[in-house]
Amino acid sequence: MDRLAALTHGVAALYSRLVAAVEAALEPWLLGLLARLIFAAVLFGYYWNAALTKIEPGLLGWLQVRDAAYWQMLPPVVEAYGYDVSAVPTLPWGLIVGLGTYAEFLLPVLIVAGLATRVAAAGMIAFVLVQSYVDIAFHGVDDATVGALFDRHPGSAIMDQRTLWVFLLAYLVVKGAGLVSLDALLRRRIGEARDATPARA
Repeated sequence: MDRLAALTHGVAALYSRLVAAVEAALEPWLLGLLARLIFAAVLFGYYWNAALTKIEPGLLGWLQVRDAAYWQMLPPVVEAYGYDVSAVPTLPWGLIVGLGTYAEFLLPVLIVAGLATRVAAAGMIAFVLVQSYVDIAFHGVDDATVGALFDRHPGSAIMDQRTLWVFLLAYLVVKGAGLVSLDALLRRRIGEARDATPARA
């Protein structure tokens, strides 16, 4: 019995050391990089194309937000102003639409590059939540599209898919972009500059 206990203890200790070694080798760089690559593969194009529908075409089109942006983001506000987007006040509604449109371009780029990743991922979480609310409350999506959690059907566009999107982004908020990122490069440069600065007496 003592031999069995010693063997079990030895196997458990070996397993713990192995797991700790794998985690120490991979955790600082792999998971943050994978999270950003998955975001790039699954969501970057989705949000970039959605943002393109909100600006005018052409080289300088990004300077002008289309009426469609108001309809996509603030349908009840447009309705309240008689369906005339030109009557919607710039403050606060025009500002909200403008910031939302340009955030839809900027935040995904920051996440993929790994720059200001925690802030960008937190902003994307807020964006996904607001987007989901607008889809449910104002765009009239059906129950199958909304879905439900814990219902044995993992295919709904909002409750199932967007919950996974938020989890992916929440990982980046909590753990950051990892060592293979512009955030890590900036931290190293700032640390090197600080170390090179002579201490004042």
